[in-house]
Amino acid sequence: MNSSPRTRRHAAGFTLVEVMIATAISGVLASVAYPSFSGVMHKVKRCEALTALMQLQQAEERWRSDNSRYGTLDEVGVASAAPGRNYLLSVADASATGYVAVAQATGTQASDRKCRYLRLAFQAGNLATSSGETESADNDAQANRQCWNQ
Repeated sequence: MNSSPRTRRHAAGFTLVEVMIATAISGVLASVAYPSFSGVMHKVKRCEALTALMQLQQAEERWRSDNSRYGTLDEVGVASAAPGRNYLLSVADASATGYVAVAQATGTQASDRKCRYLRLAFQAGNLATSSGETESADNDAQANRQCWNQ
């Protein structure tokens, strides 16, 4: 069997043009898929913060049952960061009637702009949740639902 060198060379692999086209198509597909993937990852990490805030809320109630006021993070025995280290936790305005717990996104999670701050405020038996780009956590109702409802 005699085959020409051109036929053998073509059958041995891909041409440079074919590889370049495949690479370009892969790049376009990746650039289209990345924002969706990024959004999903933000939601997963946000869920971690919501869980940490709920655990903090339970710890505050346990502390309050034995004390005359709500406590600080140290007093209630909660770490200052959520387990994955994507959010920093803090408690402010701890008093006999309530407190404000905040989860602040850090690192790559800080690019989750609308939900960068998650605030849980408990005052006189009423629980309020809010979220926002800044510490004021002033998202509108729809954006707030998106941050808190996974």
